[in-house]
Amino acid sequence: MTGRFNNKVVVVTGGTSGIGLATAKAFAAEGASVFVTGRRQDALDVAVKQIGGRVTGVQGDMAKLADIDRLYDAVQQSHAQIDVIFANAGGGTMLPLGAITEEQFDSTFDTNVKGTLFTVQKALPLLKDGAAIILTGSTAGASGTPAFSVYGASKAAVRNFARNWILDLKDRRIRVNTVSPGPIETAGLNEVFGGGDQAQGIKDSLPGRYAPDASASPRRSPRQCCSSPPMTRASSTASSSSSTAVTRRSDPPFPPGRPPWQGGRGAILIEDTTS
Repeated sequence: MTGRFNNKVVVVTGGTSGIGLATAKAFAAEGASVFVTGRRQDALDVAVKQIGGRVTGVQGDMAKLADIDRLYDAVQQSHAQIDVIFANAGGGTMLPLGAITEEQFDSTFDTNVKGTLFTVQKALPLLKDGAAIILTGSTAGASGTPAFSVYGASKAAVRNFARNWILDLKDRRIRVNTVSPGPIETAGLNEVFGGGDQAQGIKDSLPGRYAPDASASPRRSPRQCCSSPPMTRASSTASSSSSTAVTRRSDPPFPPGRPPWQGGRGAILIEDTTS
């Protein structure tokens, strides 16, 4: 490890399992002071032990504004600024059109959209100029999946946040990136789909071509890749130096070495919408 995040402060929401946990481990191994959140204290305690290094666990539900405030209060007790925010907390359930409930809609949008918005907005006074914001999107936000429309819509909203926030934050030189995973086998994914042949069939149909074997290479489409995202054009207007925002081919916004998604199952698109 290079230690390139020594003296840096990183916040990872939803950091008790899956991509969030792997990312927190990677930042901690590079020397960062990492703050992770989780809704369950027992899972958070286990994650903190696994992450190691300079890590602080803050129990909270990022759909609740008071819990977000408590997170940043904890950061301010020992640090004046934040260098990186990974707004990763999220989730969803499957219901087809005709069976969607108000409860499912509210739960999904509260966590994935409201939670992401206020996690970032409430961090702004602490964010260092030139800091990085990373949002967890999904390939489901750009491609259709049966019975997954509410989740997909919430992740499309997250992607659109990034395209607009680059305009709001360009004067502070704050980078905004969306990481859009395909189906990667994590505890969260298995919670949604469960087990058995029917669940496997749904996974296989998801955007990103779910790979049932961790050693298998995912098939790639022009907008999906595992480490080197293609250059594409975004639709939003951008800074004064350009009339369009460009999705740039760039190094992943994570510490060098093995990215957290390698060894997982699925495809990753990193969309750099830096103005």
